[in-house]
Amino acid sequence: MFELDLSYSVMLFLCLAAACGFVFVNGFQETANAVATVIYTHSMKPWAAVIWSGVWNFLGVMLGGISVAIGIINLLPVESLIDQNIAHSLAMIMALLLSAIFWNLLTWYFGIPCSSSHTLIGSILGVGIAYSLLPEVAGAAVDWGQAKKIGLALLISPAIGFSMTVFLMLLLRVATKKTQYGDSLFKEPKKNSPPPFWIRSILILTCTSVSYSHGSNDGQKGVGLVMLILIGIVPSYFALNSKVLPAELSEPMAKIERVVGLVDPKPLSHPDSVKWAETLALSGKLKNDLASKTSVQAISKQERFLMRRDILVIDRNVKSLIGKDEVRLSEADKKVLKDSAKALRSITDYSPTWVVVMIALSLGLGTMIGWKRIVKTIGEKIGKEHLTYAQGASAELVAATTIGMASQFGWPVSTTQVLSSGIAGSMVASKGVKNLQFDTVRNILLAWVLTLPVVMIMSGTLFFLFRSLADW
Repeated sequence: MFELDLSYSVMLFLCLAAACGFVFVNGFQETANAVATVIYTHSMKPWAAVIWSGVWNFLGVMLGGISVAIGIINLLPVESLIDQNIAHSLAMIMALLLSAIFWNLLTWYFGIPCSSSHTLIGSILGVGIAYSLLPEVAGAAVDWGQAKKIGLALLISPAIGFSMTVFLMLLLRVATKKTQYGDSLFKEPKKNSPPPFWIRSILILTCTSVSYSHGSNDGQKGVGLVMLILIGIVPSYFALNSKVLPAELSEPMAKIERVVGLVDPKPLSHPDSVKWAETLALSGKLKNDLASKTSVQAISKQERFLMRRDILVIDRNVKSLIGKDEVRLSEADKKVLKDSAKALRSITDYSPTWVVVMIALSLGLGTMIGWKRIVKTIGEKIGKEHLTYAQGASAELVAATTIGMASQFGWPVSTTQVLSSGIAGSMVASKGVKNLQFDTVRNILLAWVLTLPVVMIMSGTLFFLFRSLADW
């Protein structure tokens, strides 16, 4: 398979299966975030709710784009994935996969809503940092600019979920105070009795929204994970998008060369002047190389990964230089640089259709299994009262909106943390802080705080172990 030896083909297959396993676990761990409210308000039967959620998770992956996936791929600069030794690439991939799957299963077993986003990102950071500590490696093996953006998104999204749900609950209470709907919305659901049709419709709609948003964000993390595996192990087949004609990129490359050539390097710092010279040299070289190629297949297999690396280096350098005060360019020229760099990335920022379908199926099927443990935590253990219609709808509406907006910007956020925070906010809005079950909140916060460092240490340690075995 992909011109690999049998042993490496088997390992590639196992890595892809493990990635699907991670997404499958993500499905049954985090599906509770979508179905807890419709189950606990008796709006849908549990079996119907998880199937419905699974279908919309599938559609979220299929239709949600790949901006989040690209964010995951860019967290590890692609040149750090390969040192011409497939065994080393496998060591990196297996370390992050095993760490992520183990932590997800462990927290699921104890019924703790844990963020698969934190888990995956922690695993990637762990192997990246471990790689950068190797004696033969020069420079960082993590894109810390991208890591900062992702970390900020993961940090503020739960705060948004909590605060906006409190606001929405208070707004609902004021808006419905003197209407016939007020009592219905804020009362505990009757046991085994479905809510009125209009309330049921709202709750099913919010469940659908969270499921779709979860697929478009968390599912895309799985797509990014699979692309890391494929680029790391068989770069000659997956480094470049075969559907893009290389000749089409000659024009944006020429524009980058022209505009960068307008920059006066004298006021630049030494690191920036190096980036300037590197960008100028690479853009000229790639312009000529791309112009003569009729297709990706016309590029030799050995050159495809190197071409991908050069394009990503140009893109990072352009973004860095644009933000410097010393780079004196007009706004029009800066826009040309940004647009040209974006056009150039069309050949690197992609995912094959079969990868998206594979992840969509894994997430959709996972959604239909193993949901009970987390549903019980979401529905019963965050607050001291049974989840009301208003609480469920408010928390899910805020979660779906927050996750959907994050997906548009390519930010991976945690469905678990956003919705759990929303449920906590709805409980506080009802009866104040005393309405929270602090043991559960403490466990969720503890998992939130510990996930990154624990998984980073775990994946980094496994990477060193597997790499040592590979060199033995």
